[in-house]
Amino acid sequence: MLRFAANLSLMYPDLPFLERFAAAAADGFEGVECLFPYDYPAEEIATQLQTHGLQQALFNLPPGDWSAGERGIACLPGRHVEFAAGVEQALHYARVLGNERLHVMAGIPRSGMSRAACRDTYLSNLRLACALAAAEGRMVLIEPINTRDMPGYFLNRQDEAHAIVAAVGADNLKVQMDFYHLQIVEGDIAMKYRQYQAGIGHLQIAGVPERNEPDSGEVNYPYLFEMLDASGYDGWVGCEYRPRADTSAGLGWLRAWRKRP
Repeated sequence: MLRFAANLSLMYPDLPFLERFAAAAADGFEGVECLFPYDYPAEEIATQLQTHGLQQALFNLPPGDWSAGERGIACLPGRHVEFAAGVEQALHYARVLGNERLHVMAGIPRSGMSRAACRDTYLSNLRLACALAAAEGRMVLIEPINTRDMPGYFLNRQDEAHAIVAAVGADNLKVQMDFYHLQIVEGDIAMKYRQYQAGIGHLQIAGVPERNEPDSGEVNYPYLFEMLDASGYDGWVGCEYRPRADTSAGLGWLRAWRKRP
């Protein structure tokens, strides 16, 4: 049975962040994920998880200066001290929240940066993150992101991501496959999943192209859910989408999946 995690950075936007845990639990979610938990003490988030019987599935390392347009710093030369501090901060939150998976955002290289230098920096920082995470039994994830939503992002394709994993050579480094990004950049979702299944550490979903509920648009999610279930996928499926209106009212797709024969 597939396990779906509500992305609390995008879902239930009408509620304050710490009240979204209760809403997700009321809708039957057993897990949650978020982009960045760092605006709140880890202990306050842990209280919400424990109170509502939820598991933290995933969150991202600190992304750099988000308000200035940074989307991660792992590939940016000269930021290794800041990156290492971000790893330590994320691991502290993971210890308190109990999650095993941490997503490292690659970043957007600035004009004039050598791609080769960025790749070398990315590999070095990922090796550091993987070594520190492995000491605590945690997994590091990287994610190809489409350049329509995030122009200039360093990592865009599945083959690139899995080549990075091979180059780093860490057993606890895997790819976060988001079907929304994959459809926009490459398509052929089912075959890409089958090709790379062994290297996937987390999945995410959203309707394409609007990034709303996975019940409309160009992706046949009922087919993909059946495929995932049949494949034996036992990780989380993160619902990283922007609800069209009320989050709970828009969960008909999930209720239909749960009621299938």
